Amino acid sequence: MATTTEYQVTGMTCGHCEGAIRSEVSEIDGVIGIDVSAQTGRLAVTADQPVDDAAVIAAVDEAGYTAVRS
Repeated sequence: MATTTEYQVTGMTCGHCEGAIRSEVSEIDGVIGIDVSAQTGRLAVTADQPVDDAAVIAAVDEAGYTAVRS
């Protein structure tokens, strides 16, 4: 059963930012969907297995941004 977790991301300003985050988060095992918006600062991660918040936050950090679970 898929679950969706939302995060607030700071530092995004454009589509390139969204793509960088999407690329990093997509590498996490179990992630099947990513909805990210620079306009709202929202990141929604859908996964078919439990995903550790720390893994998502680390992936966003790797892309050069900061995230917190909302």
